[in-house]
Amino acid sequence: MKKIKVKNTKIYILIYWILISLIIISIIYVLKYIYTNISLRKELEEESNLLNTIEIDESKLETVEVNENQEVIEEPIETERMLKVKELKEENQDIVGWLEIEDTNINYPVLQGKDNEYYMTHNYKKQKSKNGSIFLDKDYDWNIKGNNLLMYGHNLNNGTMFQELLKYEKESFYKEHPVIRFTTEKEDSNYEIISVIKTRVYYKNEENVFRYYFFINPKSEKEYNEFITNAKNESLYETNKTASYGDELITLSTCSYHVKDGRFAVIGKKIEN
Repeated sequence: MKKIKVKNTKIYILIYWILISLIIISIIYVLKYIYTNISLRKELEEESNLLNTIEIDESKLETVEVNENQEVIEEPIETERMLKVKELKEENQDIVGWLEIEDTNINYPVLQGKDNEYYMTHNYKKQKSKNGSIFLDKDYDWNIKGNNLLMYGHNLNNGTMFQELLKYEKESFYKEHPVIRFTTEKEDSNYEIISVIKTRVYYKNEENVFRYYFFINPKSEKEYNEFITNAKNESLYETNKTASYGDELITLSTCSYHVKDGRFAVIGKKIEN
């Protein structure tokens, strides 16, 4: 009996230390998770506020005068926002512009790398980051008129990067946020949303499906028109907006977990400011 009691005591002690070890490991894991999330959020907050921290020389803003017989009116050609993007490019030449959707967390610099992998794991400073960056497809050709600014961003659980794109699943959210703003060093443009798509990455052998993620630089009017037709047909709801051949487009794409390899995309066309 005594041997059994001693044996049981050793088992209890072993279980006790195992439980203590599990508790300690769990606490370390939770603290590490909290610290990582705080660090990532701080990094993103700094990034989203980056444009506001840049100071420019307002004398650099170009102006133009209208007819001499009329009252002289000065209108900015190069906006303050465009100059700030130009300043950012001095820090990293891969920065091609700034993307913003008003009253959302989507307010970030846009990068374009030599591949579509690097900025999935690096920020605009080229530092390793789980957040990655918002980046433009490497194949986008700036010299083609009427092409498609195809941009990617992570769908993060903390509500940052492109996570809020999924709010466009509700038509009411679209109606309150119908415009995407994209600024480069040469243009400060607005894009009205024409389509919202919830889909997936298709297998190579699947036919008669809409692979929006392959449309970047249209080779013909037919290809362009087919894209717009499919975008409208696949839209979750009717926006009563469309595009015609030659209109410049923008597509914001992120992962969606409704199916395996799910994707969510918002498509817009450039409009006059």
